[in-house]
Amino acid sequence: MKILLTGATGYIGKRLLPVLVSKGYTVVCCVRDKIRFSPPEPLRKGIEVVEVDFLKKESLSAIPKDIDGAYYLMHSMSTSTEYEKLELEAARNFRETLDRTQVRHVVYLSGMINDDSLSKHLSSRKAVEWELGKGDYHITTLRAGIIIGSGSASFEIIRDLVEKLPVMIAPRWLKTRCQPIAIKDVIDFLDKTLFEEKTFDKNFDIGGPDIYTYKQMLLGFAHARGLKRHIGIVPVMTPKLSSYWLYFITSTSYRLATSLVSSMKVEVVARDDKINHILGIAPMDYPTALRRTFSAIETNEVVSSWKDSLISGRINQSLSAFINVPTNGCFVDKRVRKVKDTHKTIDNIWRIGGQTGWYYASWLWKIRGILDKFNGGVGLRRGRTHPDRIDPGDSVDFWRVLYANRKEGRLLLFAEMKLPGEAWLEFKIDDGKLYQTATFRPKGLWGRLYWYSVVPFHHLIFNGLVNQLAK
Repeated sequence: MKILLTGATGYIGKRLLPVLVSKGYTVVCCVRDKIRFSPPEPLRKGIEVVEVDFLKKESLSAIPKDIDGAYYLMHSMSTSTEYEKLELEAARNFRETLDRTQVRHVVYLSGMINDDSLSKHLSSRKAVEWELGKGDYHITTLRAGIIIGSGSASFEIIRDLVEKLPVMIAPRWLKTRCQPIAIKDVIDFLDKTLFEEKTFDKNFDIGGPDIYTYKQMLLGFAHARGLKRHIGIVPVMTPKLSSYWLYFITSTSYRLATSLVSSMKVEVVARDDKINHILGIAPMDYPTALRRTFSAIETNEVVSSWKDSLISGRINQSLSAFINVPTNGCFVDKRVRKVKDTHKTIDNIWRIGGQTGWYYASWLWKIRGILDKFNGGVGLRRGRTHPDRIDPGDSVDFWRVLYANRKEGRLLLFAEMKLPGEAWLEFKIDDGKLYQTATFRPKGLWGRLYWYSVVPFHHLIFNGLVNQLAK
């Protein structure tokens, strides 16, 4: 049987894919940019890849007609101020396209929308559910609240707050109730729902057995980590101040923080647990979900992370648009060093950023990250998902990976910090030499002034970096 998987490069899609392949399905992975799709080698025989954009009807002809089931996992929390309109358009195009196929069942993962007063984000999810429900196929909507798992936006925000702040003066939405669910359980629900006739043309809330306030979740995390934390609630903190509070303390972007704050004011508690009995699933409790997540982090088994989604940075289009480094009108800092041990140097390059740091004058990189954060950029807090594995599309601090090929010894990064222009950083090994090239394409006079103002720092940082990598 053939299954269509949208959002194949996303947080949920990356985790659902191996489960579907292991069941013997042929999975048709929908991606907007094939450059970002790097599935593990064992999965490749069980998948087909189609490059489509559900906002571009002309690209949808690539979707095969002989699909039997489909997952709709596409969400766009804050990539555009018009994301509600765009999400609805994407859902309509998806429905019209699938109506021309033999698809029997569609599963949509949404958010809990039981409150009378919904945020823009949750209202958009509800509108998408309604649009998808008009198709000539059976549909099941699973509505989840806070997802607990390594790399999920919710978990990483909780982790940042608890581990960085012994004392918190927090907004009043920390009193809002929610029903967290482990990522493993979400994947189980998605897997077992497909083709289950008892779920056809219905919607279900999925959640764990525990109901907490956000404050209780934070304190529960602190207890699990053996940390003492004190939280005070400020009743007058505005949504804008709450967004800034999240933005400066956690690794989230300001746009995402704004969307999250508006949603966190809405109670997300399941109506019932009917779906648990239909599918025979007993979701794990919050402490167990935390323990599983800590274990995955400690053993470097983080399969996917929200930080690697394009929503976490400034790129809002295909990576292909940036992979060809320009030359005209650009400033270039190029340094070449002989390499003593090629394999060791490649290992060093592939571990760059995150916990490893930048090998030389890392404190200057940290200062640059702080300045970027205060300027509305991503800063260094995103880090990286895996300590020594890099795939195209991954985030590495305030860089985005455009190209990564160990056999070629080439890594190309694009800057997502706030800049008066565009910047690339490339590492390439050829004939026993390491070529390190920083390219900057300025925008206007400010871009040129910026480059000349940082030249002394570039000489210090880039010279030290290439020397350490080549050792």
